[in-house]
Amino acid sequence: MEAEPRGGAAGERTPGTVAESVRAYRLVVRMWMRSTMSYRASFVMTAFGNFAATALDFLTIVLMFSHVEALGGFSLPEVAFLYGTASTSFGLADLLMGSMDRLGERVRDGTLDTLMLRPVPVLAQVAADRFALRRLGRVVQGLLVLGWALWRVDVHWTVLNVALLPVTLVVGAAIFCAVYVAGGAFQFWAGDAAQVQNSVTYGGATLLQYPPGVFARDLVRGVTFVVPLAFVNWLPALRMLGRPDPLGLPGWVDFAGAPVALVCCALSGLLWRAGVRSYRSTGS
Repeated sequence: MEAEPRGGAAGERTPGTVAESVRAYRLVVRMWMRSTMSYRASFVMTAFGNFAATALDFLTIVLMFSHVEALGGFSLPEVAFLYGTASTSFGLADLLMGSMDRLGERVRDGTLDTLMLRPVPVLAQVAADRFALRRLGRVVQGLLVLGWALWRVDVHWTVLNVALLPVTLVVGAAIFCAVYVAGGAFQFWAGDAAQVQNSVTYGGATLLQYPPGVFARDLVRGVTFVVPLAFVNWLPALRMLGRPDPLGLPGWVDFAGAPVALVCCALSGLLWRAGVRSYRSTGS
């Protein structure tokens, strides 16, 4: 049988609007946060473990610079700037949408049917399912590295650059959220594509922590024009650091992150709707 989101009758509130999705997401998240904070010691330990695990990534970069003076022409503070922006943006997206990789399991075992029968947007339920507050550890670690990089890096802080930094973090998080939703939608057809999704999300976050010059030009083109992860931090960071764009793109492209994020969110939303409509229940 086919399970589709139910439309409301005349006069009913039909789930699916953005406001309704945000409200439902907030309620589910609040429930999971209350559950998490019931065991505060456990939360502190898991959050610290998340912090320590992600800190090892930056430690690897520091150890690398103990043998080289520059990586792709970038100094350690400049690489730390890339690391901090990418890790913070991805950490925010992972905190908000990281549960999307469980969708394939729900599709396989049929438990997604339970979510689809509720008068609440399915996307909000899936995204907020088992909300893991411990993922704040990655955000905190990214912000600490970013703060150190801002203290050490040589940047001419114009008004434009100062405004561009927070916009970059928000835009980067939005693009990663769109990738999470698109990856979740793909699992409606693939059944279980969590590892494919993780290769783009976690793999993309790792990619963006390093200068674009260390990668093949075709790969840089791919993450600029196909899956636009370059707008997460590469392009605006190169602008702030005064570095040339390896693809030689026009200067205005460095500020195109916000419209690119909007397009990504719109496309991922359409893909999600198509995935939901194509869903066939297991019948269990």
